[in-house]
This record gives sequence, C-alpha cells and structure tokens, in this order.
Amino acid sequence: MRYLPKSPEDRAAMLAEIGAGSIGDLFSTIPAEYRLTRDLNIPRQMGEQEIVEFFRTASERNANGFASFLGAGAYRHYRPVVIDALIQRGEFLTSYTPYQAEISQGTLQAIFEFQTMVCELTGMEIANASMYDGSTGAAEAVMMAARITGRGGVCVVNTVHPEYREVLHTYAQHQGLPQTLVPYGADGRVDLRALEAAITADTACVLIQSPNFFGVIEDVAAIADLAHSKGALLIVSIAEALSLGIVRPPVEADIVSLEAQSFGVAVSYGGPYCGVLAAKEKFIRQMPGRLTGAAVDKKGRRGFVLTLSTREQHIRREKATSNICTNQALVALMTCIYLTIYGRAGMRELAEQNLAKAHYAASALAATPGSRILFERSPRFNEFVLETREMPEALNARLLEHKVIGGLPLSRWYPELGHASLWCATEQNSREEIDRAAAVAQEEPSATRTGSLAYA
Repeated sequence: MRYLPKSPEDRAAMLAEIGAGSIGDLFSTIPAEYRLTRDLNIPRQMGEQEIVEFFRTASERNANGFASFLGAGAYRHYRPVVIDALIQRGEFLTSYTPYQAEISQGTLQAIFEFQTMVCELTGMEIANASMYDGSTGAAEAVMMAARITGRGGVCVVNTVHPEYREVLHTYAQHQGLPQTLVPYGADGRVDLRALEAAITADTACVLIQSPNFFGVIEDVAAIADLAHSKGALLIVSIAEALSLGIVRPPVEADIVSLEAQSFGVAVSYGGPYCGVLAAKEKFIRQMPGRLTGAAVDKKGRRGFVLTLSTREQHIRREKATSNICTNQALVALMTCIYLTIYGRAGMRELAEQNLAKAHYAASALAATPGSRILFERSPRFNEFVLETREMPEALNARLLEHKVIGGLPLSRWYPELGHASLWCATEQNSREEIDRAAAVAQEEPSATRTGSLAYA
C-alpha cells in the first residue's frame, strides 16, 4: 500500500458509484485482441540497495569515451563544476517566477544580471528573463515583429535551423503569418537578390541565423539594409551562443533570438535549453515573457522587481503578447554563472579555441581523397560542411567502430547536399580525436561493410 493509496475497498466503492462491476468493465470498449490478459513482464520488487545496484549495472552498458563531432544546435562545451554547486542551493533549485520581490531578491538580481549580460553580448538594449529555447524564441520574435509593423508576412532564409523553421510553422500556420522561404547562394549565405525579391510591402520581418545552419556567418549589415529599406524588421537567430565571444554582435538587427545552451547548460539528452530574446528598447512593450528591472524603495535602497509581464496571466488575454507561461530561471542562472566565470577575456579565448579546432578539423578531413569543404571561402565559426565521396551514413558507420561520432548528414533537409554532413569541433575535441577521425575517413571503405548510422 506504500505506492497504491487506494485500498480494494476504496476501488470497489468507486466502481459501485459509477455502475461498473470490475475494473475490466472500464476497458470493455477496447477490442479483446488489444487487451493485455497476462501480468506485466517486469521483475519483482526490489529493495533500495538492489535498485542502486540495478542502475549501476545498467549504466555500464552506456557508450562511454566516444569523440563527438555533432553540433547543429546542441553543443558540447565544458561546464565548470561551480555551476552545479551553486544552482543546487535551495533558494535557486526551485526557482520559478519570483512574484514576491521582497523574498526573491537573489533570484531577481540573478535574472537582472542575466539580462544585462545578454544585452552586452548581442548589442541590443533590452532582454527578457529567458524563454524555453532558441526555436520558440525565434517564433516569438516573428510574432513580435508582426505586432510592431502591423504586417503579416515573414521571409525565412532556408539556412535557419530546420527544426527552428518547423517550430515557426507550428506557431504561424494559425496566426495568419504566411512564410516565404529564401534560398542560400553558392557561398552558403542568403542569396541577397532572392531576398530582395521576396520582401514585399506586407513583409513584417526577415529571419536569418548567423552563424547559420551550415556554420557560415551571414552579412548581417547588408541584410539589415535590405529589410529596412522595405520597412521590414530584421531578426537574427543565434544557435551557437559562444560565437559571440569572437563574432561581431548583430547590432543592426531589430530583434535577436539566442539559444544560450552553450553557456554552461548540459546537452542532457535533449534539454532543458535556454532561449533568449533581446531587442531595441523602443519595442519593449511588445516583448513576450517578462523583464526584471532595478528599482529604489522609499528609503533609497536598491532592489529588483518584475518590471514588465505582458503575458496572459497578468493582463487581459486580448492584450497579451504571448502565451509563454514561464521563464527558464534555473537554466538562465547556469548561463549567468558561466558568463561570470569566463568574463570578456575568457569568452574570447574560448571562442578562439573553438575557431582553431574547427579550422584544424576541416583541414584534416578535407585532405581525405574525394572530400572537400563546402562554402570554404565564407567566414565561419566552429561548424563546417564536409562533402565526401561516400555517403555520410557509411562514413559514420566506419567512424563508430573507432569510437567517433561523425557529422550530421544534411540530405534530410537539403536533398542537394546528399554527400555532405555538418561537423562541429569545440574545445572538448582534442587533436588526437580529430586525427583519429581523419585517419578513419582516409581509409579505403570495405566493399562488404553495410552498416549505417541514422540520426533522429
């Protein structure tokens, strides 16, 4: 009864109340062939010590010691141990929206510092208290632009993360926000002529990503000039936040959507993530979520409060900017601690390491017969597109035999890049790992090998 609070008598009383003779009667509408008539095939109950030993043994089956060159929106960066030591303090671990300012000063100040650092990184003037992730942040930015301009269309460059585009489609399909997909050019950047033709009098905004899905850095200033000349806003999405340690911030943008996972947030089987929205101050009333601000009480003491909350729980539904219901306060705190630890100089040094590792990896892999780096002349950060003679899935299967996880095959989203894959190198990748991957790539593929690796 420890885990089953309802006694047999309780169940009988409930069944009698609804007129059922047995629990089986509740499932009578399900065809008999689909009903389970035997006990579940699960082990007997275990004691606490047995459970611990069970999971310890199971953990040994995990794949450990693999070198990974996957990126594409989820990046392996070193997490200083002090992050977990601080976020596990009770006052932070259960953090949600700090409504009661008088007892939430620590959380409010952490959010305020987070917003300040985001503004310094992105070159924007305001930032909110964080959002779910980079994909929802990009979608919210598009809807924000539509409210600001009173227009209904959006031009999306097809080098924006494909999954971000899927999330945007989910948001936009019932919002009256038609999307125009703009192609990339031979250099892996947006085709400026195609973009100019796509922007109309009804275009609310242009959405780009930089570095884009191919790892290429866009010409933000040129794109901003195009968008602004036709009365549209420019939204820049950034999936690899660490790039801001060395890449010029997109100050020409009107709104910046940032995925802050790289800043001390573990990849952790797909979440949680930390989305950020920053913008020009004149758009503050259309910012979704909430903002924390500094204030002074009647005794002149500095304090922190929720300054703006334009969400439906706080104001009339028709005036709400979004149904975003929370901020990622705990994950934003990880980001805040990470940025505090590294500082300006540390961020730049770390970004330079990523740039150097990616350059070395690209050179080593491009030396493989029949291989080349696509968009090679375009500026990039820590990701690059490798085109190989063999299919990427076959190459990845060979790499796995040597405990290397190769690049992400691109044909799923870009059929024209059937022999290309997206590789990423960060400070976590050693020279030995890069050399090992290049050595395997240079081996002659076996004609009898049929294995492949699929990426979800």
